[in-house]
Amino acid sequence: MPAMNSPRTGLRVASVVFAIFALGHVVRLINQARVTVGGFHVPMAVSVVGLIIGGALSVWMWQLSSRAG
Repeated sequence: MPAMNSPRTGLRVASVVFAIFALGHVVRLINQARVTVGGFHVPMAVSVVGLIIGGALSVWMWQLSSRAG
């Protein structure tokens, strides 16, 4: 069992967090949910960007964790 403070574990946890973040954006895009922040309606394009960034970071962190010792 790997140690909880190993770089591999940290990178895998970060990868899962970014994946959840990306999935949240997918759900918003599918449901066309409106988000309002301080009276400002956040456009769907923000979720597209969030999905791309979150997905890319998730994949990147997972790949790094495969190389980490």
